[in-house]
Amino acid sequence: MTFCRKLLGVGTFAVAALAATSIAIAQSPGVMPPYILYMQTAFNPQLPGAGEAVRTFTKTLKHISAGALALKIIEPGKLAPTRDMLDAIVSGDLEAAFTWSGYAAQKAPVLALFASEPFGPGPEEMTSWILEGGGGKIHHDAYDRLGVAGIPCGVQGSKGGGWFRGDLNTLEDLKGMRLRYGRISGPVIEKSGATLVPLQAGEFFYHLQQGKVDGGEMSTPAMDAALGFDKLGLPYYMPGWQQPSAVLDFLMRKDKWLELPASLRAQIETACHANIARTLSRAPHIQALALEKLKASGVVIKQWSPVLLEAFRANTAIMLQERANRDPEFAAAWANQKAFVTQGMTWRTMSRLP
Repeated sequence: MTFCRKLLGVGTFAVAALAATSIAIAQSPGVMPPYILYMQTAFNPQLPGAGEAVRTFTKTLKHISAGALALKIIEPGKLAPTRDMLDAIVSGDLEAAFTWSGYAAQKAPVLALFASEPFGPGPEEMTSWILEGGGGKIHHDAYDRLGVAGIPCGVQGSKGGGWFRGDLNTLEDLKGMRLRYGRISGPVIEKSGATLVPLQAGEFFYHLQQGKVDGGEMSTPAMDAALGFDKLGLPYYMPGWQQPSAVLDFLMRKDKWLELPASLRAQIETACHANIARTLSRAPHIQALALEKLKASGVVIKQWSPVLLEAFRANTAIMLQERANRDPEFAAAWANQKAFVTQGMTWRTMSRLP
């Protein structure tokens, strides 16, 4: 039995060739025919961090399934725009997706707590909340209500704080600056006095280079270095208060997920757990190497001033409380997350050397 579906843009010849291959495999004694899933990724597989996680997940799943389940990676935007992949999963235009929880937050606002929560949990705390606390059920239920099976499949570390023209030390320095920030951190920046400029990630480099914006966030140091931001000659601010961690997700439509044999579903979940461990262990090393590369290129690494960090923190609290007041589900999940992180704070403080 072959799990193969014709997708938008997959030609008749390719489908016929795949069917012929499947028949050949099925006729080979002692060989289990493969299940093949076409998975569009939100991340270029050639880039570090989330892109590398796509490749690792695919290889791990092929290995632990002994070849019984294969993922065919579809490049970003090939069949559906990256931001619309969730809709494409629900409509059936995509079979599977590897993406970021933040893209689903427009449909399920509670998923923002797994994506880009300013001053939120770090990667270790986020992982613990998902696997040991209430985060896993909150994440599952949010996707389930959308008719989607959403499996946490990686945890990214902190972003860089961003690239800016000029020094930023006080709130006065932010006034009049045109900055690119995300859906959650954007209101924080506006409350702090800057002007928010909505830009897709792919547009940011050009607009910053041309002086059409004065700065903003992109991604992690490793990703920023790979994308050539060091060539702009701008200072790079740390830390990434706007996204201390972020969850990567594997998605399938719920009914299609349940059509898979239980053993293969378990193997996908196991491969995702392995991918979480891999991304957690890999991130500190590749980010350290990236900072070295940026410094060697002449980039000046700066720390946010205590004054600005305190202002960002205060405005984040206001913004999150406003969201909680509007959305009881968000409020309950945020309270659950804060209680879990607070519960572990004593141990984290006492167990680490000063």
